[in-house]
Amino acid sequence: MPYYVYEINEKPILQLAKLAQFGSFKDASADAKRLRTETEGRNVKVIFAANELEAEDLLSQVRQAPLVIGDDI
Repeated sequence: MPYYVYEINEKPILQLAKLAQFGSFKDASADAKRLRTETEGRNVKVIFAANELEAEDLLSQVRQAPLVIGDDI
């Protein structure tokens, strides 16, 4: 499965733009780091998925924060 590099813009609505696709995490991570340093404030993420549709679905999901010991449920 490939690694995808996406730029994420959340305002005014969530917009995902595929920037690149790599066969290894090392290459995808290096490209994402390069893109982040070139443009300050750019939200770039690496995602591992079977295809672009799955990658965009995973990036669109809202994740819940993990529970911390002592939190009231």
